[in-house]
Amino acid sequence: MTKSAPVPKSVSKRAQELRDDINRANHLYYIESAPELTDAEWDALMVELREIEAQHPSLLTPDSPTQKVGAPPSSEFAEVVHPVPMLSLGNVFDEDSLRAWHSRTLELAGLDEAAMVCELKIDGLALAVTYRDGVLAQAATRGDGLRGEDVTPNVRTIRNVPLKLDGDDVPPVIELRGEVYFPNSAFERFNREREEAGLPTYANPRNSASGSLRQLDSTETARRPLAMFFYSFGYAEGGDVPGTQWEVLQTMRRWGLPVNPWTRRAETIEEVQAAVEAAGAERAGLDYGIDGVVIKIDSLALQNSLGSVGRDPRWATAYKFPAEQARTRINRIHVNVGRTGNLTPWAELEPVNVGGVTVRRATLHNKDEIERKDFREGDSVIIQRAGDVIPQVVRVTDDNKRDKSSKPYTFPEKCPACGEPTVDTEDDAAIRCVNAECPAQFERLLEHFASRGAMDIEGMGERVAQDLARTGIVKRLSELYSLADKQEELAELEGMGEKKIANLLEGIKRSKQQPLSRLLFALGINGVGGEASEWLARHFRTMSRIQSATVDELLEVDGVGPVTAQTVQEWMNLPVNLTMIEELERAGLTLEDDSPEPPQDHPMRGLTLVVTGTLETMSRSDAESKIKALGAKASGSVSKKTAYLVAGANAGSKLQKAEQLGVPVLDEETFTRFLEGETPVEAVTG
Repeated sequence: MTKSAPVPKSVSKRAQELRDDINRANHLYYIESAPELTDAEWDALMVELREIEAQHPSLLTPDSPTQKVGAPPSSEFAEVVHPVPMLSLGNVFDEDSLRAWHSRTLELAGLDEAAMVCELKIDGLALAVTYRDGVLAQAATRGDGLRGEDVTPNVRTIRNVPLKLDGDDVPPVIELRGEVYFPNSAFERFNREREEAGLPTYANPRNSASGSLRQLDSTETARRPLAMFFYSFGYAEGGDVPGTQWEVLQTMRRWGLPVNPWTRRAETIEEVQAAVEAAGAERAGLDYGIDGVVIKIDSLALQNSLGSVGRDPRWATAYKFPAEQARTRINRIHVNVGRTGNLTPWAELEPVNVGGVTVRRATLHNKDEIERKDFREGDSVIIQRAGDVIPQVVRVTDDNKRDKSSKPYTFPEKCPACGEPTVDTEDDAAIRCVNAECPAQFERLLEHFASRGAMDIEGMGERVAQDLARTGIVKRLSELYSLADKQEELAELEGMGEKKIANLLEGIKRSKQQPLSRLLFALGINGVGGEASEWLARHFRTMSRIQSATVDELLEVDGVGPVTAQTVQEWMNLPVNLTMIEELERAGLTLEDDSPEPPQDHPMRGLTLVVTGTLETMSRSDAESKIKALGAKASGSVSKKTAYLVAGANAGSKLQKAEQLGVPVLDEETFTRFLEGETPVEAVTG
C-alpha cells in the first residue's frame, strides 16, 4: 500500500482557515440573519475547501462545512429533529459546469436521458412544515440539516401557508418543504412604514424574512407580510405519494399550498439552459428575490437511487446567477440625521454602473457595520444591488491599498446638524441625537407632519418644508398655523408665488379638521405608524387620556406592544412635547376622536374586507375608513380570511385571487347597501 505524501503545513492551515470562515459565515447567515459574505464569496470559499479536501483526503473532517448544512439551531427555540435530513445543493455557474453535472448524473444512473424539473431558487429561508391529518402541526427551520428550530407559532401567521390542507388524499403525516420570503413590494412598504414611524429600516428582504420568522413573539411575525413557496415532499407516513417531482408540485398546488407558477419541465439539457436564460431575463420583474434556478431529476425513484454525497444530493444542482455587484471607491462618508434623531451613515461613491443603474451613493447601515468591516474614506470597495431596496457597500476589496494617512472612520460624537452630544442606543444599534430642537430633526418632522398620511397639507412638500425650517420662518409645529401673518416672508422663498402661498395657507387651514389619529401619526412618535395611531385614537378617544395612560393601559390597545407602549408614555411626558400639544390645541387642531362607536349589531362588524379598483362614489381610502368605522378590518391583500372583496373598475389581480379562493365579490352598489346595514345575499362582480 502506497503511503500518502505528508500534507504541507500551509495547506493544512489554509483548510482550517476556510473551515473557520465558512462556519462563521454560516452562523451569521442562518442564526444571526446578518450575513457577512455575499453568496459569490461564500461559494468561492466552499469551492476552494472542496478542492483541498479532494487533493488531501486526510484533511476531510467530520465537522467540515462540506459535510453539513447551515448551523446549529438557536438555543432560544425548541429543537426539532428532521426525520429526513434537509440537504443543501451543489452549485454550477455556467453552461459547461451544468452540462458536466448532467453527464455525470446520467452516467451514475446508467441512462442516456432523464426528464428534469427547473424551479426558481428563491432567496429566502428554508422551512419544513408538517401536517398531521391535514392540519398544520409543526414548522421548523433547516438548522444544520439534521436539527432545526421550532417556529410553528410564527409560521401559522404567514398568510399564504394554509392551516389545513384540502383533499381526501393527504397522507396522515406529511412533511412539506419550501422557502419563506419577503415580497419585494411588501418589503419596500414595510421599510417606508418603519421610516415614517422613526424606526431603523432593514437592509434587504432575505435578512428580513429570516429575522421575522425567528421572532420570539409570534405577534411580531404576524405584522411582517411574509409569504412562502412550497417545492417538495420531505417525509410521509401512510397514503400514496406521487412518483415524480412534477406530480409533487401539482399535488401540493391541489392541496391548497402556494407553489411557484414559473416552474418548467425539461427533457434535455438544452431545454434546461433555455429555462435558466429565461429566468435570468425575467428576474428583475419578479416580486421576490431569486439567485438562480434549481434543476432536479424528475423521477423520485431515480432520485432515491442516486442518493447524495456529503451535503449535496446527486440528483439536483443549483445554477447560480452572478451577483449584481461592482467595484468602486468611497470618496466620503456622510451622516444623515432622521426626524427621530437616528444618525445613518452613507457612502459617497465614484459613480459606477450596477445592473444598468448608475450608483453614486450607498448605505453603510450603522456604526457597528462600519467598525466591523473597517470602511474608510478612499477605500476600494464592492457594492451590490441584488435584492436590495438601495445599494449597499459589501466589503473592502482584497487588493485595496491605503496610504499612510488612512485612519479608521470615527462616528461623530456630536450631531452634525445641531452640535449636541449623541447617544448610543444599544437596543437597536443606533446612534441618536436626542435634542428635541435639533434643526435636522425638525426639518424632517415638518415634512412628515404635512405628508399625505399625516395632516395632508397640500402645497407643503419636501422643498417647502426644508425652506420653512432652514430660514427659521417656522421653528415649531404650531407656528405653521400663524403663517398667514408671514406672507411677506413666504414670498421671499424661491418658487413661492401668490397662488402657491394661497394654496399652502388653505391646506394648513383644512388640516385643522384632521382627526386625532392623523395628528398622532403626524407627531412622529418613534414606533407609532398609521395603524397604531388609529388604534390609540379609537381606544382612548382624547389626547389627554393618551397623555395620562400608563404603560399597562397602553398595552390594552390592540396592536401596541411593550416597546411602543413605553415609547408613547415617555414621549407624552416630555415637557417639550406637552408644550407642543398645548400650542397645537390653542391653534385649533382636533385633540378628540368624535367618531361614533362602531355599532355592536352591524353585520360588517368583525369581518375582514379588501377594497380594490376605482370606486365612483368614494375613494378607496374613504371606503376603508367607513369599513373601520363599523368595527371591521380593511386589509390590503386577499386571503382565505377575507370575508368580501369590494371591486371597483380595473380591479386587477386581487379580483383574480378572490375568484381563485372563492371569496365573495361585491360591486360598489352592493357594498354601499352593506355599509347601510344590509347583509349581501350574494356576491356580484362590478
